Amino acid sequence: MKKLAALFAGLLLCLSTTVFADEHTEKALVHADAAVVHGKAGHAPVLVEHAKKALDHTLAGSLVAKGASKNHLDAASAVLQKAIDEGNLGHVEPATKSAEEAVEHIKAGSK
Repeated sequence: MKKLAALFAGLLLCLSTTVFADEHTEKALVHADAAVVHGKAGHAPVLVEHAKKALDHTLAGSLVAKGASKNHLDAASAVLQKAIDEGNLGHVEPATKSAEEAVEHIKAGSK
């Protein structure tokens, strides 16, 4: 009986890590999309705000993701940091392109 309980607990842990990664991926995508929208509107400070939130979620999701999903979340984190850096310098166009690249990685990681 104890072995069955341990097996069940392990299975739940495996399933829950996927759920946590999916939650963070969804939230990261929402904020990365918002960063793109505001970047296209020329709002660098708001782009940076959303990119920072997206970065927080990609980093958290990467901690529990595995395989290709983890690789895409890590890549999204890198380009989100680039978008933040560029946005802080007031370079809206390159920051927007970086945010768009992050969106593509996040989408690819959620498949």
